[in-house]
Amino acid sequence: MARPSEDGTPRGRRALVTGLGGFTGRYVAAELESAGYEVVGLTHGSGDGAKPVDLCDRDAMLSIVPRLDADVVIHLAAISFVAHGDADAIYRVNVVGTRNLLEALDRASSRPRIVVLASSANVYGNATVEPITEDTLPAPANDYAVSKLAMENMARLWADRLPIVITRPFNYTGVGQERQFLLPKIVEHYARGAREIELGNTDVVRDFSDVRDVASCYRGIVEMAPGGSTLNLCSGKGYSLEQVLDMVGELAGYRIVVRTNPQFVRANEVNRLIGSNQRLARLMGGFSPRPLMTTLQWMFAAANENATR
Repeated sequence: MARPSEDGTPRGRRALVTGLGGFTGRYVAAELESAGYEVVGLTHGSGDGAKPVDLCDRDAMLSIVPRLDADVVIHLAAISFVAHGDADAIYRVNVVGTRNLLEALDRASSRPRIVVLASSANVYGNATVEPITEDTLPAPANDYAVSKLAMENMARLWADRLPIVITRPFNYTGVGQERQFLLPKIVEHYARGAREIELGNTDVVRDFSDVRDVASCYRGIVEMAPGGSTLNLCSGKGYSLEQVLDMVGELAGYRIVVRTNPQFVRANEVNRLIGSNQRLARLMGGFSPRPLMTTLQWMFAAANENATR
């Protein structure tokens, strides 16, 4: 049932997306709008019609969030780069910032019917099982992963007052992702015809999804509203770095030379991270992720277009 607007007339469904101006936020907003939601957002910067607010500013969050009167909430805002150098900022934004959001939602006169919190598959660390299910015990191996697991544990303090879903996205990519991330960096180098690329750990295997599939999953989750659930978001298939380089090289018509830069090598690197999406598929009545090659073709075409401008 639609809630009344401030003047008493019915309004449509409203979705609050934190991190609306970010890579994932833009795709999630488009998915929700196509499903008939009015999307409102919070962002640390400005633009995209989102309200600028610092998640760590508790007073600002308590003032702004309740007035947005959201039916559903998808919390994407975070420091999401594993190699981010400021550990203090990682913990403040990912844990304290999320707590401020939950407190503000709890104080709203009308609470949302679902609150989706984006955690990370990094919480699993170097798991000894494959594929990784939601029942696999976490073993975080870096500050980013520890912060996300701490966020999950903190959120349980609100579980009796807010219908919370935890998502654990594995790696995903697409057009618009920053070049500090691995696949956009590789695609950009090939698109401009670079003959060499500097990378860090080259023996990693990752489960890559398309950001458009991830956004579709978020739409399905808010529609199904499975409060109390934890869900992996993943393709269920792993790719080595060598396979990724071969695939983009096939699109470009040549093979780039890889140089290992010690500055890019991460301590405590998670070597293999491949997930099971069976719980998600059961919730959504099936899930058919795009092949990685399809995603790389999309990214390569966009990068070529940008290179010729």
